[in-house]
Amino acid sequence: MLGPDNAIWDDGEWVGWGEIEEQIRYKEWGAKYPNADRSLIPIFEDLLSVAEQYHFTTGSHLQVYGDIGELFGAITYGVKLHRNYAQGSDGRLGNDFVEVKTITPFKANDYVEVKASGNFSKLLVVKINQDFELACRMISRKDLPKAKDGKHRISWFEITAR
Repeated sequence: MLGPDNAIWDDGEWVGWGEIEEQIRYKEWGAKYPNADRSLIPIFEDLLSVAEQYHFTTGSHLQVYGDIGELFGAITYGVKLHRNYAQGSDGRLGNDFVEVKTITPFKANDYVEVKASGNFSKLLVVKINQDFELACRMISRKDLPKAKDGKHRISWFEITAR
């Protein structure tokens, strides 16, 4: 029951603090992720939190970093993700097909490899560091290094931060 102990009176009705906090969080998300489908943000945050908690509890890693990277691309750039296991790319950004590759917190090297045969025009590289902080960089396919053995290999540091 809402009342003076757990709510405020506004425009003829009681408004609970939970609703106010939710509206504030929604506005903060809009400022932080202006291109996001905001319904994906709590899923992304929960998945990242679970991965972090699992690692700190067990010392092991869950196999969810690719999904975290794709969700981060969706909320940061507005990439519209394809269905799971779609061949060639992970999503679409305007007229561009986007391949998302994630550098995990336990990876020894900061590079990714992507198949040259993939159907993508942009590569989004998401980096999750050991403190579970994320950053991402995008590069056009035409700017990737020449493919060797059917794969483009690029270092995080070779991609210009935008």
